[in-house]
Amino acid sequence: MGIIKTRNIGIAAHIDAGKTTVTERILFYTGTTRKIGEVHDGAATMDFMKQEQERGITIASAAISCAWKDHSVNIIDTPGHVDFTIEVERSMRVLDGIVAVFCAVGGVEAQSETVWGQADRYRVPRFAFINKMDRQGADFLDVVKQLDDMLEANAVPYQLPIGAEENLEGIVDLVELKAMYFPEGNVEVREIPAEMKDEVEMWRENLLEKLSEFSDELAELFLEEQEVSSELIHSVTRDCVLKNLFTPCFCGSAYKNVGVQPLMDAVVAYMPSPLNKGTIVGQDIYDSEKAHRRHPEHDEPFSALAFKVITDPYVGQQTFVRTYSGTLKAGDRVLNATTGKTERVSRLLRIKAKDRIEVSEVGPGDIVALIGLKNTYTGHTLCDEKQPILLESLNIPEPVISVSAATATRKELEKLHIALKKMTLEDPSFTVRTDERTNETIIAGMGELHLEIIVDRLKTEFGVEAVVGEPSVEYKETITRAVQHEYRHVKQSGGKGQFAHTIMTVEPNPGNGFEFVNAIVGGTIPKEYIPAVRKGIEEAMDHGILADYNVVDVKVTLVDGSFHAVDSSEMAFKLCGRQCFSEAFKKASPQLLEPIMKLDLATPDDFIGDLVGDINRRRGKVHSMRRYRKGSQKILAEAPLMELFGYSTSVRSLSSGRANHGMEMKNFQPLPENLKEKVLEAARKRLGREE
Repeated sequence: MGIIKTRNIGIAAHIDAGKTTVTERILFYTGTTRKIGEVHDGAATMDFMKQEQERGITIASAAISCAWKDHSVNIIDTPGHVDFTIEVERSMRVLDGIVAVFCAVGGVEAQSETVWGQADRYRVPRFAFINKMDRQGADFLDVVKQLDDMLEANAVPYQLPIGAEENLEGIVDLVELKAMYFPEGNVEVREIPAEMKDEVEMWRENLLEKLSEFSDELAELFLEEQEVSSELIHSVTRDCVLKNLFTPCFCGSAYKNVGVQPLMDAVVAYMPSPLNKGTIVGQDIYDSEKAHRRHPEHDEPFSALAFKVITDPYVGQQTFVRTYSGTLKAGDRVLNATTGKTERVSRLLRIKAKDRIEVSEVGPGDIVALIGLKNTYTGHTLCDEKQPILLESLNIPEPVISVSAATATRKELEKLHIALKKMTLEDPSFTVRTDERTNETIIAGMGELHLEIIVDRLKTEFGVEAVVGEPSVEYKETITRAVQHEYRHVKQSGGKGQFAHTIMTVEPNPGNGFEFVNAIVGGTIPKEYIPAVRKGIEEAMDHGILADYNVVDVKVTLVDGSFHAVDSSEMAFKLCGRQCFSEAFKKASPQLLEPIMKLDLATPDDFIGDLVGDINRRRGKVHSMRRYRKGSQKILAEAPLMELFGYSTSVRSLSSGRANHGMEMKNFQPLPENLKEKVLEAARKRLGREE
């Protein structure tokens, strides 16, 4: 199938909206699987990791290829749990469109907003599928309104449900003006029920009115009350979806097999092909100011982005890539533009969840796994050696929680480090470090579940029994005022000594990370030693000054210094840079930053007072409360992560198990001074360090 008949789509949503069930039904109806796998039975095709099957959730984004109405559709089912947000992030970067799934009862949840924001960041065209219309409390039009109110989605219904809750029978298609029923999962087209005719007419008019804003031809027909053909509606809708002008809304119940086939029809009718996605722009690898363009054509130079790495026990490292231009054949050598090294691709695999189908070549718009790459990881660009290009990488979130990991024996410790290294390559939001002072291995991630899965995988996949400590918050260190500091590093120990001298200014750089400015003039420090000074500073930042927390948002200007013709070396300047920065940092009114979490609670009215009081006790702030369903409210709030350990249990007990909540990372904010010493004291004890 040609590039024009290819669709690369993602299924994304809040946890429990039914994404994986939607995907399972798509695979069944496209003939990719012979039987339907159910999430609650641990038999979903896309959830093939043991940890996913046990918990009934999606952890890793899984890719699968299928066909619908002579189109090739590559689908990525992404996780809904906030701890695995990197999986959604990397999928958004390479997809051409997404189907955002919403629960007809839960509506827009906290993680739905995050997913929507990620799609906005990468300008991904999308439409909404309101799922679980068979559940008690389902309300299609209310969720459409929430999409407008909370996500500014400019949501437009393209279907209406026939009945709801236990009376859900089918859907009405507002484009073709026909009713669709799904006996035993098959599609049966009938007349629109007489009692729905007025409602259908009203929403059909709403659809045409919305489309007429974007098409003069359609507006003219609509205003003159002439017939508007379904072909014209399809054409204008496709154009609007490609330009992200509004969000078409569809409905159904994947579990009850209602509405899945029309959803796939909409995917091939309205979603962009790689050709529609158009030219991709990247940087010159030697000059970041210079841009290169690649068109999605076979005769263009090859370019692709690696968005996921999996270590498979049978085939080794699989590197998942999205190709943007040119052709790649098995056995080709490619340049990794991120590292500057070339690699050989030994095999190309098209993915069908657990199954791998070998292919001889791939072209623009394909999503495949490459075998044979040794040093290509998430976010790296692969391209033609003769015509290099560097594509935009991924936004990697900061870890917010950490635990210590240890083993019973030294031999086991080696196995632990090898396993952890493999997992950090697979998941960039998971980090590992060794504390220099205690020699303790610290693993950090996006939440308690994230780290729980890591520890589980250590045991099941790598055979390593890890003993983990209590979870602790990953704070950040920064400064609040500018200072200048001078440090002279002198060591004489017979023979050649060590000499380095630096003067640097450190100042706050809020929101802009680390910035290093070389302001040396007149060669007071030779230019070959400048990178060593920077490396020393970066080492100090990685290991923390106040405790073992990363230093962030600092600008360092190297203003002066001196050297010795014999005793100066890169090592001396690295040590000098590290010590000078550490001492300057302590003088610059340092502070700790703590992770703040966004909370989204849905609760019956009876428990609002108790839950709000609990948030306030946890140093939280309630931002808003709004009607959720009859007799219940949605509370939007924020609170520090350090106060939220065990929060799920608290919510359950305060609401007799009737409230539910979502939690996700919002940002880092200054830790109040009265808590700073307590946190540092705990860190010093953990590190066995005395001030």
